[in-house]
Amino acid sequence: MRYALLICTDQSVAISAEEQSRRITGLMSAQEQLRARGVLAGSELLQPADAAVTVRAWDGGDIEIANGPAVRPKEHVTGVFTIDCGDLDEAIDLATKIPAAWYGTIEIRPVCGTQLDT
Repeated sequence: MRYALLICTDQSVAISAEEQSRRITGLMSAQEQLRARGVLAGSELLQPADAAVTVRAWDGGDIEIANGPAVRPKEHVTGVFTIDCGDLDEAIDLATKIPAAWYGTIEIRPVCGTQLDT
């Protein structure tokens, strides 16, 4: 089964350069562990939520473009791992190894299985 592990953190919290380095090192270590287990299908870090541009386009031609994320929750998606593993229990176990679970949230979503690229 394929799952997306959405890394969600509060980007408004000020952290030291040392803590930032510790978090990145931990994230890279988690990525290597997933790769070593043979479950990592892909991973990406995202720019801060304020770098987002949202687009809404309605049938009939109305288009709305805005700077910033579509919603303003406390935590934003800051990265994603896509994994192939046996079941949800294994995905949960793997999510606990990602350091962001200690200071943020890891949202686990099953992937539909339908490819968007053709």
